[in-house]
Amino acid sequence: KLYNQGLANIKAGNLAEAGRKFDAVDKQNPFSDWSQKALVMSTFVKYRQNQYNEAIATGNRYLTLYPGTKDAAYVQYLIGLSNWRQISSVTQDQKFSTRTIAVMTKVVKDYPTSEYVSDAQVKIRFARDQLAGKEMQVGRYYLERKEYLAAIQRFRVVVEQYSNTNQIEEALARLVEAYYAMGVVQEAQTAAAVLGHNYPDSKWYKDSYNLLKNGGLSPNESQESWISKAGKKLFTSDS
Repeated sequence: KLYNQGLANIKAGNLAEAGRKFDAVDKQNPFSDWSQKALVMSTFVKYRQNQYNEAIATGNRYLTLYPGTKDAAYVQYLIGLSNWRQISSVTQDQKFSTRTIAVMTKVVKDYPTSEYVSDAQVKIRFARDQLAGKEMQVGRYYLERKEYLAAIQRFRVVVEQYSNTNQIEEALARLVEAYYAMGVVQEAQTAAAVLGHNYPDSKWYKDSYNLLKNGGLSPNESQESWISKAGKKLFTSDS
């Protein structure tokens, strides 16, 4: 009766009351079939009410109790969405990006035939873009302060770990800029060459090319450079 009342409240648009009904089912009839179903719906209702941490807690309880059920993929997906919705701008802490990747990766790997895999992959890519964006934001800060080694470390993370994100072109261009400013010409030329090879029409490549040209240089890839090795390893993958 409580469960059906919860469904009726969802249909009527009263999510708060629906959540109370489903939670009452779980409280009054723990570990029952109705409790199992109510936990799924409670996770959904909390997510729909933007109560993301509560949705995550309820979803995790469900997965702990009923890991192999037909609804496990959906609950895992709801937990992923609840983390994804809390991702903040790249100027803020990116813990929810990291959590989104971890949870949605479980959707993809543990439930490969589920209908949620495609969107889970979209959310993973978004979260990776955010993590790469955070590295770029910090790297640009160091670059502006002329702390070139610290900047290069950040841009290197993007090139080596996030090569398939929307930050990769700028990361390579910023490496050109940082290495050139340090007088490490060969690495600057290599970064420009890798950028031009993979993104010849990029505005970032145009800027890098002109920077080197103004110094009497041109893109020239050194096979011994970490940038060249990263390019060969990562630009052909979907890591």
